[in-house]
Amino acid sequence: MMMVKLTARQRSQLPTCYYEGYLTKRSFKDKTSRKLWTCLCGNTLFFFNEKRNTEYIEKVDLRGFVSITDDSSQDRNLDAARFNLQLKEENIRFTALNLEARELWKGYIRSVVELAVPASINLLPGQIQTLKETVEKEEARINNASPPVVTNNAAPVSLQGHKPACYHNVTRLEAELLLEREAVRGNMLLRPGSAGSSFAVTTRQHLEGSIIRHYRVTPKHTGGFLIDVDNPVLCATLHDVIHYLVEKSDGVLTPLIFEETYEKNISFISKACENGESSLQQALTSLGPPSAPPKKVEEKEKEMDSLSAAPLQRKTSSHKHIYKCLFLTCYNFWSSTELHKKAPKKAIMPPVPAPRKLLPSPSSTNGDQKMRVVTEPQGQIPLAAMSELKLKFGQISRC
Repeated sequence: MMMVKLTARQRSQLPTCYYEGYLTKRSFKDKTSRKLWTCLCGNTLFFFNEKRNTEYIEKVDLRGFVSITDDSSQDRNLDAARFNLQLKEENIRFTALNLEARELWKGYIRSVVELAVPASINLLPGQIQTLKETVEKEEARINNASPPVVTNNAAPVSLQGHKPACYHNVTRLEAELLLEREAVRGNMLLRPGSAGSSFAVTTRQHLEGSIIRHYRVTPKHTGGFLIDVDNPVLCATLHDVIHYLVEKSDGVLTPLIFEETYEKNISFISKACENGESSLQQALTSLGPPSAPPKKVEEKEKEMDSLSAAPLQRKTSSHKHIYKCLFLTCYNFWSSTELHKKAPKKAIMPPVPAPRKLLPSPSSTNGDQKMRVVTEPQGQIPLAAMSELKLKFGQISRC
């Protein structure tokens, strides 16, 4: 995984974010592994369900850092790389996307905790330079850190617009009704307190009936917020107040959050031309360039007519040529026969006795008869016409 370029996101309630990315987290308290978006802000790891979320669900303070080591056990994803984070109170197992991501996480965590770039780290020169800049930023943050200024009449200025997502501007009675109506979403919310600068946490649980509890949260002059119970609990921010109650109740208390959802597909209401009924349609989205506007109906019909007429024209022209050849052949033959029939006959003269000749031999007589049959046909096609017909039909077959 390449080093992530941080974007300007509104998380001013958190310290400066040095590095972020997806990590699969599992500790002894977790029953299953969870893939969370992780941000290293200051010397604390903050975990979010998704990258776009602005409210973290849990955090790990690195001030109890002991060691960070590689885990050589195999993961189902062969590219993934595991490492163990040992703290004073717990041991957490992480899985990074690949070996490079694991080295970056190890480098950033050790640089922030030790305030020095680790000597034994397998990174590129540009990445090591970034770690040096991170150390300088963390040293400046620690030296310039100061508690927020709190007055008796107003809440901390730095937290006016950065309250937890479960904060609702409702009264005590409205909070009870809201928790009852939205019991499926959560059973705990943060609201304004009775005093101008204080807050209150309202919870609702069910045990043979509804059990509603209210806890006062007051700001401290020295910074932070105090949960006003028998043993007061001091928290740095309002987010930590909610996180403390969720952790101490083993997740039984869940913040009431109305998450904003966004559609994944483009849809619109279309009215049918036939019956006029309206229906919800879904637009087809594509990554390619927009298609050309559709042609008019008349242009499409002309184009289809021209395409369908092209082979027909070729076929018709060839047939016309064949018919023309046949017509010329038949016409020539008919003309020759008609002229032969209509030739003017000679005038009938009285018979003239022929001179006596010797009788021809039978063989010569038969030959003359054969020649007469061939040369003077009666009602048969002449040989010239037959040859011409054969020639024409040969040309027609080649057409």
